[in-house]
Amino acid sequence: MLSNAINHTVVDRFLKYVTYDTQSREGSDSYPSTDKQKILGAVLVEELKAMGLKNAAMDKYGYVMATLPANTKKPVPAIGLIAHMDTSPDVSGKDVKPIVHKNYMGGDIVLPGDLSQVLRETDNPALAEQKGNDIITSDGTTLLGADNKAGIAEIFDAVHYFIEHPDEEHGKICIAITPDEEIGEGTKYFDTKKFGAEFAYTIDGESAGYVENETFSADSVTLRIHGNNVHPGYAKDKMINAIKIMAEIIDQLPKDKLSPETTESREGYIHPNSIAGGVENTSVKFLIRDFRVEGLERLEQTLRTIANNVLEKYPGATMDFEVEESYRNMKYKLDHAPHVVENALEAVRRAGLKPVLHMIRGGTDGARLSFEGLPTPNIFTGGHNFHSKIEWISVQDMKKAVETIIHIVKLTAERA
Repeated sequence: MLSNAINHTVVDRFLKYVTYDTQSREGSDSYPSTDKQKILGAVLVEELKAMGLKNAAMDKYGYVMATLPANTKKPVPAIGLIAHMDTSPDVSGKDVKPIVHKNYMGGDIVLPGDLSQVLRETDNPALAEQKGNDIITSDGTTLLGADNKAGIAEIFDAVHYFIEHPDEEHGKICIAITPDEEIGEGTKYFDTKKFGAEFAYTIDGESAGYVENETFSADSVTLRIHGNNVHPGYAKDKMINAIKIMAEIIDQLPKDKLSPETTESREGYIHPNSIAGGVENTSVKFLIRDFRVEGLERLEQTLRTIANNVLEKYPGATMDFEVEESYRNMKYKLDHAPHVVENALEAVRRAGLKPVLHMIRGGTDGARLSFEGLPTPNIFTGGHNFHSKIEWISVQDMKKAVETIIHIVKLTAERA
């Protein structure tokens, strides 16, 4: 059995990686957005070289890339394995103190660094499947960093397996670790030609067995209201308050639908995400999400109509309505490469798990890469509660992720 043949390094790697603070930062003028990401990047390069991947390197943008050459003469597609090194800006990733809770037997887990942080069994139904397993958390004062250092550790462990088992037939394996994924910039300078893969997998999902082939399609709308500011003591019939107009526009959004807090599954939303300005000018950035491009267009028209109707009540006020494409549902592209997803589903089966084809109410690096000609679905890591202080991951699920990656590589060669 494959699981008995793997000399796992995944846990040791993961516990090491999470101690590096790699938070990305919104609004940075540099790339990557924080230099500290490159500190871990340099460590990863040295680990890859130590495994024998002589071409491992990090470029000026912080991308770590390496390849394990094919060991077969028959033509096998080059496969890519991708994870990201940054952690969310929302919760501190500094001085992470990982704790391994061995042989979890049910119940709540109180995190000792902050006793108010409790991993509650009732709030985490996935814990019911983990009895007898080992659970890793932070101490409760930071996030853990399983998103996505678990993916890095799992990729490296799988590559380590093939190096230790040179008799296992495989094609070229292309490895990439990206920065700034958490702020939507993970593929900004990603060179797919240099990477060299024909298709790839991001190892950045959650529950064991999940294969994700569908994301939101996403746009952002920047709505700007231009009013007229005069001295408030002499403002009668002169002032046009852009703040109040914008507040009225937001108030006209549906209360029981079309928002993140009222939608699930395939329902899209209009989400006012940030606001800036004053009486003269006020702007709000709206996140628009739907699984279909046509749905995006309808939601944008809904917002435009609401804004125009409000603006009619305020002669002299004007509006800018700027739409910017963020990413598109990767399923549009993956449907043209069905073998990429099917190989992942079969790999999950061969790892002894039940495969679950799932969608993401969000986006991934794989969404953008798929539209750049590199079909890239997303594979589970085994992590849960990402971006929070009660983030957790199962050691046994991490090992199943490693097995799944190994089977994907083996299937790619087998079916070539």
